[in-house]
Amino acid sequence: MQKNLVIVESPAKAKTIEKFLGKDFKVMSSYGHIRDLKTKDFSIDIENNYKPVYEIPADKKKIVSELKAEAKKSEQVWLASDEDREGEAISWHLYEALNLKPENTKRIVFHEITKNAILHAIETPRAIDINLVNAQQARRVLDRIVGFELSPILWRKVKPALSAGRVQSVAVRLIVEREREIQGFVSEASFRVIATFILPDGTTLLKAELNRRLKNEEEVKIFLESCKEASFTIDDISKKPGRKTPAPPFTTSTLQQEAARKLGFSVSQTMVVAQRLYESGLITYMRTDSVHLSDLALGTSKEAIVQNYGDKYYKFRQYHTKSKGAQEAHEAIRPTYISNAEIEGSAQEKRLYDLIYKRTIASQMADAELERTTISISISSLKETFVATGEVITFDGFLKVYHESMDDEHEKEQDNGLLPPVQLNEKLEMKDIVGTERFTQRPYRYTEASLVRRLEELGIGRPSTYAPTIQTIQNREYVIKGDKEGTERQYTIVTLRKNKITSEEKKEVVGADRNKLMPTDIGIVVNDFLMEYFPDVLNYNFTASVEKEFDAVADGEMIWTDAIDKFYKIFHPIVESTSAIRTEHKVGERELGLDPKSGKPVFVKIGRYGPVVQLGQANPEDKEAPKPQFASLLKGQSIETITLEEALKLFDLPRTVGDFEGKTVVAAIGRFGPFIRHDGKFISIPKQLNPLSITLEESIELIKEKRVKDEQRFLKKFDEEPEMEILNGRYGPYIAYKGANYKIPKSVKEPQNLTLEEVRKIIADAAENPAPKKRASRKK
Repeated sequence: MQKNLVIVESPAKAKTIEKFLGKDFKVMSSYGHIRDLKTKDFSIDIENNYKPVYEIPADKKKIVSELKAEAKKSEQVWLASDEDREGEAISWHLYEALNLKPENTKRIVFHEITKNAILHAIETPRAIDINLVNAQQARRVLDRIVGFELSPILWRKVKPALSAGRVQSVAVRLIVEREREIQGFVSEASFRVIATFILPDGTTLLKAELNRRLKNEEEVKIFLESCKEASFTIDDISKKPGRKTPAPPFTTSTLQQEAARKLGFSVSQTMVVAQRLYESGLITYMRTDSVHLSDLALGTSKEAIVQNYGDKYYKFRQYHTKSKGAQEAHEAIRPTYISNAEIEGSAQEKRLYDLIYKRTIASQMADAELERTTISISISSLKETFVATGEVITFDGFLKVYHESMDDEHEKEQDNGLLPPVQLNEKLEMKDIVGTERFTQRPYRYTEASLVRRLEELGIGRPSTYAPTIQTIQNREYVIKGDKEGTERQYTIVTLRKNKITSEEKKEVVGADRNKLMPTDIGIVVNDFLMEYFPDVLNYNFTASVEKEFDAVADGEMIWTDAIDKFYKIFHPIVESTSAIRTEHKVGERELGLDPKSGKPVFVKIGRYGPVVQLGQANPEDKEAPKPQFASLLKGQSIETITLEEALKLFDLPRTVGDFEGKTVVAAIGRFGPFIRHDGKFISIPKQLNPLSITLEESIELIKEKRVKDEQRFLKKFDEEPEMEILNGRYGPYIAYKGANYKIPKSVKEPQNLTLEEVRKIIADAAENPAPKKRASRKK
């Protein structure tokens, strides 16, 4: 018999751990969860106290039988899945599915994959923590209940194939509400007045801002008129010391936010890269609410700071986690070896590691010391004053290593920097005073990072749920991450220079957004429906209170089925009553008015493939009556804001653009967006062109571009096998045959020279050795 079998979640983790354990240990991977609720069944026995019905999926049966065989051969089995609730549940499922025995099974946990941590874990095993398992089961069961009972209602009332999730629906609500705030926002104008003064030396300039905003152009002109003969005097200079304190080390959410702001990573991308760093033994566990650092990390951080920057840059700090129920409260995310300032790895891994390293080091460094100077300038003829502010860093402290970024909603116009030396009561010469019209800013759309922060503030979700939640709402097309074009706005600048007041109009583009989260029409309609009939499910406090109950289960203070029962008894009756409601119109349907030509009503609603305009109504009693006409909305149009005039224009499609090479060119909108049809071929219309206005010349250019691309794509065809082609794809050459694609081995240098027999052999080999399926994320 072999002595020890260690089971972890991922092959990468297994590889790293194997290096630390001797020949008496065999390390295998379970590839995440090996059991889950059945995919297509409800899988929860409501009558039997919400008992979950688990199954081993088909793609996991082979690995389970391999693990079973190895476990039988081993004297001791060590369950070494991750240290959070999800990891605990994986260990419990392994214990159950592999028929392990308590006397020869041990559970070990570690929050970093280093030799010391692994050996310490082996020396201090424990039993499976059933409270943590039950907290995970509670989340899984509750989410299944919500998804399974709500989704069929959405299919009937809104659109087939929709689905709802407990935390996902709340995230969509936040985004929908923010979009409506933006749509309803009315901007207010005021004038920001800035003066430029010349100091007594005749050359040095000083800029200062009026201590209040002026309401309109007329008020600015009255003020500037008063300044023509005024004298300007420095009547106060104040200098105050200030400090900036470093941010604590990273938790899951702060890492996701900072990686988005500094590195441009999406939330899920951050987690994938962090997982690789963790499994390679380079950072501590990446799903954590904790800002705590171990004594070892504190000691090695001190060494690194003193050695690289000197004693005065070091300051001991121990951070404490504020959030109650910090389920992974072990340690913050930090490098496993603080002495390693750099690592080997991909560009993404290096950049994320560098961020984690610098944040950890900075958290143990001295405050940055500043001197803030405020200069007040009086106006002889008026009670208002001009104020100049400056900030100079007298000791950089932690800023030597790390500057924390802020989301755009926190960024404000600031005049920081060193101010010139001035004297009290000094007279200044006014060079000019400029009043610029500024507008109150609408609320900001969420980025992935700021949405994570908002969910965390509301107490919704936990470290393991942020990334999958944000990914799910995008996959379901309730929310898109994209760009929004701005609109042009006129503003006024009024200037006093050389005793003359002038006014000019300028233009600026406002409201443009990049990589922001915006709700789709389907997302808005689903949100409104759920808000009307299931307000509790979307209630922020209610959702946060469910999280607290999960925490209570994890702490052994609550029985998990009691938490489910409490929810189900409120939720299920609403599901039944909502299912019975019959509505005259489809959810989200809106009447825009009457078509002036036909007199028929015009509606917008969610159709089978997305938002559509409907002209006319069906009459089920009269089979001879004309059927309604439908037209898809263009990109950028919304059922919430489209006008009757815009809707009617959509019925001009499909439109004949003209003739090319003796064949008609038609512009239309289809399921996948606007396109040109010519000679049986379909060519997408790019977003900068509109199917309602595209010209024949623009269409011909698109047709020719498509032909060139198709020629470059095609490498070889076989007369004997008309369905077989060698094509050039996005990732290189491949074989297309009977609706399936086959990878060409890298050893083939010239794919276009492959013979029919060689291609058949590649297809046959692929059938015998199918490519392994990509492992789905283990986090639900």
